[in-house]
Amino acid sequence: MKGIFKSLLLLLLIASCGVHNTNEVAQKESTPTMGSVQGDQLTTVEKYLDAPLAFSKEERVSEILGYLASDALEGREAGSEGIDKAAAYIEDLFINYGIAPFFTSYRDTLSNFEKTTFNMVGYIEGSDEDLKNEYVIIGAHYDHIGRIAGVAGDDIANGANDNGSGTTTVLEFARYFGQTKANKRSVIFALFSAEEQGLLGAKHLAERLKEQELDLYTMLNFEMVGVPLVDKDYMMYVTGYENSNLADVFNAYGKDKLVGFLPTAKEYNLFKRSDNYPFHETFGVPSQTFCTFDFTNFDHYHKVGDEVSMIDMEHMSFLVNKTIPVLEKIINAPTKEISYK
Repeated sequence: MKGIFKSLLLLLLIASCGVHNTNEVAQKESTPTMGSVQGDQLTTVEKYLDAPLAFSKEERVSEILGYLASDALEGREAGSEGIDKAAAYIEDLFINYGIAPFFTSYRDTLSNFEKTTFNMVGYIEGSDEDLKNEYVIIGAHYDHIGRIAGVAGDDIANGANDNGSGTTTVLEFARYFGQTKANKRSVIFALFSAEEQGLLGAKHLAERLKEQELDLYTMLNFEMVGVPLVDKDYMMYVTGYENSNLADVFNAYGKDKLVGFLPTAKEYNLFKRSDNYPFHETFGVPSQTFCTFDFTNFDHYHKVGDEVSMIDMEHMSFLVNKTIPVLEKIINAPTKEISYK
């Protein structure tokens, strides 16, 4: 989240691990996992609403996040060689997952940043003749801050939680919908660059899509979801909680209290501090961010301690599995149920 904790002197925690071979990922993707529909094995996610869907695994989450937050990517600063490597990796995954480029290429070059850098934008067309003209954007930023003042010989801010965790989560959603094609509305999977420079990637994409008169239903953003909340009775909080009925819809579909209200998020106006906000400003539709940082459970924000070893992979895979059925319900609802109050 751009700048939110600098002014508050609050710190986050993040982590980094390493798998670099995208060919290995491609080989594994050739055999569909539990998330794909195969005969009578899995015809719908309905039966998993009361328990986590058996789709995302800790090993898969660790593999993706491990590469994105590895030292080889040098902190993924916008415009750097490291983030270009991340873009190539994401592109390979989109291809393997059956996600088409939304534009002529997956790479959406930013027009508002001095260096060359890209949003990575893929999509799946909806299966319903009418609803496919409406879009849901599922997003996260994949950039971080690169190299910083060193500590004990380490000067790479790996950005595992901020926001390798959100990027990994969105990629797991893309893998599920790429395999199942269980979406009546069209879905855009957007991974933003230059968030750390002021939400520039999201601003660029929102304006570009507005020019195309995209019928956007809702924008759902995932930011810093790498560790569980502390002493809360919900799994995630959503920024702008009181502005819409998103939490109510989410919890009703999840048959659980998946999303709650974090007073601190309202106090510090986190609604305006992540990539949801440009879509709110540009389209005026519900655009909100899901997060599991509660201002007590992480203390390595924008530091070299932002390593994969600090990420709770079991928590992340659980979050993905609990969220997928809800996303499917939102995407396939006959009407636009999520609205601003």
